[in-house]
Amino acid sequence: MSAEPPVLQQFGTELDGLGWVSDLLVAGSVATGDYIPGVSDLDLVAVTIGPVDRDRRAALSSLHQRVDRSIGVGLKLGCAYIDCDQRENVQTPHPTWTHGQLVDRAVSAVTRAELVRYGYAVFGRAPQALFPPMTGNDIREAARAELTGYWTWAARRPWIWLDPIIADLGLTSMARGRHALRTGDLLTKTRAIEQAAAPPWLVDQLRARRRGEDIPSPRLRTAWIAWRDAHQTTRTADADVAHPHER
Repeated sequence: MSAEPPVLQQFGTELDGLGWVSDLLVAGSVATGDYIPGVSDLDLVAVTIGPVDRDRRAALSSLHQRVDRSIGVGLKLGCAYIDCDQRENVQTPHPTWTHGQLVDRAVSAVTRAELVRYGYAVFGRAPQALFPPMTGNDIREAARAELTGYWTWAARRPWIWLDPIIADLGLTSMARGRHALRTGDLLTKTRAIEQAAAPPWLVDQLRARRRGEDIPSPRLRTAWIAWRDAHQTTRTADADVAHPHER
């Protein structure tokens, strides 16, 4: 496993001090050993004792703003706050700190799979004690849900692929989705680059950006390649949903 960012223990101490956060769990690249400082996000899940009401939301916003300006500056630390009594409801939105604000969103089944397969606790109980296990078929269904949800929406909007961030994320996400559907297992972002449906020159540039290098790609060509890959991959996933007996 790659080295744990020191901010996690310090942030955990801050959360524990609130008195109503019982567990802080690590998912994402840190959990899978694929964390790259300055490149990867810090994906965390906290379990709370009771719901996060207005006062608690204000306390979390204040804490995160302070962390983002100090020990967490530039680290892209995000955290979802799940009421312990609601933790098994996959569709329920939970307060989530992301990109400098507190929003409500569900914790995806893919994130849950990362937690129970590879995650660990900064403090509190292990993810495996809090969330049900994820079988290979569960992971396939989680990947299919992402492909037929957000990524199908994105594939119907070719213009958004002109954003280089969307293009890179799409290429790795399609590779990860195909791998999950085929094997029932998860693929890290770094390994997904090696399976990206892209020409060698673009794969080389994806590798460089994953290492943190500022290497741009031709915007129009990259957008077309990434959008075409998403269009084809999501259509296949949609067809699987429409004709489940043919799987």
